[in-house]
Amino acid sequence: MNRGRRGHPVGARSRRVDRVHRIFTTSVASVYPHYVTKVERKGRTKAELDEVIEWLTGYDGEALAKHLDEGTTFEEFFAQADLHPNASLISGVVCGVKVQEVEDPLMRKIRYLDKLVDELAKGRPMEKVLRS
Repeated sequence: MNRGRRGHPVGARSRRVDRVHRIFTTSVASVYPHYVTKVERKGRTKAELDEVIEWLTGYDGEALAKHLDEGTTFEEFFAQADLHPNASLISGVVCGVKVQEVEDPLMRKIRYLDKLVDELAKGRPMEKVLRS
């Protein structure tokens, strides 16, 4: 049996298959109510959440509603989005991972959204959440 540099078997059976992360194929509509609940529980509003989403993605209320109604996946949602030029200023930790160090571009965009929702829910002023 052939072994690679790290002593792992090399061959057809051991080849790593890049799997698509489950969140990529999850619909935004299935997660959106959880975002709403999180921010409302902390005294913020759905309108503020929608403002944050619009800032990040460029989707106004009508476009966001269309994506939610159509069951758009996160992959499709961010592929069609016009990401804000200041999105790269979003930093910090989400789920124990530094947002700015996430290598996969799609996962980084999803983490940007998670971080903005967290900041909104924590009561951070909207000007700071939107990196104005």
